[in-house]
Amino acid sequence: MPISPSRILYEDPHLLAVDKRSGELVVKGSGTVEKLPLLDFLKKDYPGLRALHRLDFETSGVVLFARTKEAYEQVRASDFAGWKKIYSTLVMGRMPRPKGTIATPLPARNGKGTVEAVSHYTVLERFANSSFLDVEIETGRHHQIRKHLAEIGHPLALDDKYGHMKFNRLFTKELGFRKFFLHAKRVELPHPKTGEVIAVEAPLPKPFADLLRVLRSL
Repeated sequence: MPISPSRILYEDPHLLAVDKRSGELVVKGSGTVEKLPLLDFLKKDYPGLRALHRLDFETSGVVLFARTKEAYEQVRASDFAGWKKIYSTLVMGRMPRPKGTIATPLPARNGKGTVEAVSHYTVLERFANSSFLDVEIETGRHHQIRKHLAEIGHPLALDDKYGHMKFNRLFTKELGFRKFFLHAKRVELPHPKTGEVIAVEAPLPKPFADLLRVLRSL
């Protein structure tokens, strides 16, 4: 069964952008998987497809794939120059500042030292005990947004790894939601063939939009 056409966000002979759901893998990892990763699933209809970047298992939103070897190599050779990634999320607490930058270095994945990491956040809405943000990342480190927001005392609501356990329990008890929301809302990039900047957006997943409606009604 092919992917739903509504999940194809952009398509041309060189690139494919898909709306990834929370709970999907982009590519196969080292462990066993219960369902086919998105790349393997898409290859049935798009032979030769290659993933240009990844999103974590729990993260939803825009994922870009190269449809040709040339497009893939062009993007990799550019080291993603000109790419802009913006995520939406909900965090614990009312953030006092309308915007800010977090530049705390993060541990390297190989366990040796730290790596540079920069995240810029903008507060879109504040609720009684949480805030709705957009976060633009300059770097793409492991769990960067989750770690950075926890670092400044505003972890993602319902994040059981970096979050506030008591807040999360109360949030679930009062509102019924159990998983954090981190959504890759928009990706801008220079097209590997033409150089023209293209922008791809993914709508908020229904559960995320539902949560915001509930918070606005309180």
